[in-house]
Amino acid sequence: MFPKIETERLILRELIENDAQDILNCFSNEDVLRHYGQKPLANLEQVKNIIKNFTINYKEKRGIKWGIEINGTKGVIGTIGFHDWSSEHKRADIAYALLPEHWGNGYATEAIMNVISYGFNELKLTRIGAVVFTENKQSNKLLAKLGFEKEGVLRNYMYQNNIPYDTNVYSLLSAN
Repeated sequence: MFPKIETERLILRELIENDAQDILNCFSNEDVLRHYGQKPLANLEQVKNIIKNFTINYKEKRGIKWGIEINGTKGVIGTIGFHDWSSEHKRADIAYALLPEHWGNGYATEAIMNVISYGFNELKLTRIGAVVFTENKQSNKLLAKLGFEKEGVLRNYMYQNNIPYDTNVYSLLSAN
């Protein structure tokens, strides 16, 4: 069964086909994608296939992706989850995105803190990594605030609009 995480203001839940339009809105938004390293999503069928792949990745323990919903509302305002999840090596990388109208409200902090807790306590991870464009000042600042340590820079590591960008590599280790 897919894990649902409830925080003070948010519900992190499984993405379903009915979320396709919200996901399309988020991942076709230039501001969201500016530092994401992904081409804009083009249509609902593409998004529905991606949602199916999220389900497969979770069942195969390769990744987990939650939709972020504000408590008391319907529809997702973004996503958060782990990719490159390795049970054997007890590690995964975290990724998250929110629609711009929800930036600056502390939602990302709240979601990340709870997903980190889930990763360490439920998935028994010992390392959570993150790869962030060096230009993404807000995300770099947020990860540092949450205790992630910068391990280095990967030069020309990700492309956005056919332009190579350097990324910072972060990690957070379990206290156990």
